[in-house]
Amino acid sequence: MNTQTIQIARRLWASMHQHRRLLWITALTMLITALTEAMFPRVFGYLLDHGFKGEKTNLPLWKIPAAIVGIFILRGLCTFTTSYLMSWIAASQLNELRAQVFARILNVPINFYHTESSGRIINTIMFEAQQIVEMVKVSITTLFRDSFTVAVLFVYLLWINWRLTLVTLVLIPAMALLIRRVSKRLRRLNRDQLEVNGELTQVIEETTRASQVIRIFGGQKYEQDRFDHKNEKLRGYAMKTTVAVATTTPVTQILAACAVSIVVMLAVIQNKTSVGNFVEFIMAMMLLLAPLKRLADLNGPMQRGMAAAESVFSMIDAEPEHDSGNPLSARAQGKLEFINASFSYPGQEQVALQQINLSIQPGETLALVGMSGGGKTSLVNLVPRFYQASAGEILLDGMPLNQISLASLRAQIAMVSQSVVLFDDTVAANIAYGDPQPDAARIAAAVTAAHLEDVVRELPEGLSTMIGDNGSRLSGGQRQRLAIARAIYKDAPILILDEATSALDSESERAVQSALDELMQGRTTLVIAHRLSTIERASRIAVLVDGMLGEIGTHAELLAKDGVYANLYRLQFTAST
Repeated sequence: MNTQTIQIARRLWASMHQHRRLLWITALTMLITALTEAMFPRVFGYLLDHGFKGEKTNLPLWKIPAAIVGIFILRGLCTFTTSYLMSWIAASQLNELRAQVFARILNVPINFYHTESSGRIINTIMFEAQQIVEMVKVSITTLFRDSFTVAVLFVYLLWINWRLTLVTLVLIPAMALLIRRVSKRLRRLNRDQLEVNGELTQVIEETTRASQVIRIFGGQKYEQDRFDHKNEKLRGYAMKTTVAVATTTPVTQILAACAVSIVVMLAVIQNKTSVGNFVEFIMAMMLLLAPLKRLADLNGPMQRGMAAAESVFSMIDAEPEHDSGNPLSARAQGKLEFINASFSYPGQEQVALQQINLSIQPGETLALVGMSGGGKTSLVNLVPRFYQASAGEILLDGMPLNQISLASLRAQIAMVSQSVVLFDDTVAANIAYGDPQPDAARIAAAVTAAHLEDVVRELPEGLSTMIGDNGSRLSGGQRQRLAIARAIYKDAPILILDEATSALDSESERAVQSALDELMQGRTTLVIAHRLSTIERASRIAVLVDGMLGEIGTHAELLAKDGVYANLYRLQFTAST
């Protein structure tokens, strides 16, 4: 085994340390099961030597069936206990692995989701974690029980006839060489298979999420071709893996047949053993073949599990968000300052923001406008520390953001984005999302402020109505107003609004804009807007051009300046006219 495989194996074994008592009990039941293997040939050998002679023997007839039934009862109890305990350990291990991955993806930086697809994450949590525990369950059961069985049978064979037993040892190096050759290919095949499985999961996830787009643009054939390609590729890897694994079985059986044949020939030539002893020896050898075969076949699931473990542990080991700050002692006033702030996205040389100097007073509404790619979203993403500024610093009430803990900082911020994200829960749960003890009065007030009363009234169960996946049972405008109600409920001193009224019709927009105007009173608000008519009453308007602060001022001042903002305003006014 290479160093990486040994490290993964040690890590898996260390993760099972809390179940060590159950593992010891399981190992004991496996050892007893292995001992029962040697009991069968001993019973039949004794029967042949003492129960089938022409002369009368002192062997009571009831002993043989009693011994056979007793062995089966003991074996059955031990097998059941082994299976139950290993299933319990595996289920616990699966829950723990999934919980570790899920806990980590809740705390990774935002750019993690730019490199890892949702299909890959889902595949890791659901499928690859399952592969690991199945490997652990099968490998521990097979490795321990069958190793005990092989050891017990070898000792028993040596006790019967050590000379003939040495012949059977030819199986061990031959099987070891075979497994070594197959292991490398299996690891590579399983790693590729897991990667394709993640790609297939991604195709399925995208197809279910984009069902309307697929139908409107006639993408059924394209999606079917994508699915068929990945599915066929997955089938190919599965068949290659099967061929590699299945090769070990006939080779093992051929080696075993050769060993048995040699033993039979030597026993006949020597003619120094009784019929009972000979039958005992042959039975023990035949019983030895099954555990040896299972040990050889164990290579396949172990390699699949190791490949899955690499993927799962790489996600568990993903670097979490850096959080070295301290909690705020009180509610923030909301003063934001950008001092020579610059930013580049990880892995990209192009600068997204350059030398931003900006001071936003508590309660002020600052609108951010500009062409797409100008840096508006990049700038607001620096406030909740979704990303860290590459240079310069950002202050909240005079304190650098990196000196404030993430939880404390984000508790001061509410956000409503153009791409509304809702959860498959009740209306009330979505409004009070993140509050462990929701306040019914605050929920009702948020519903009123967001002009959701008529919507809630028409729902079959009111605030307790389940809204479906991402609010699929609501209209676009209703979903947007629900997201606004969530921001109203949080009552944070800083608001980030990214086209918060973009999905609303004219009537709803007026109603919600009125609610937003009331909500923004006394709060520091950053508004990203493409429709300039919605931000004319902002305290100030900042125009971002290619990541730099081009202009800043009130609506009237920027129009009078006749610069970039005035040009954008004229273009939109002409287009709307």
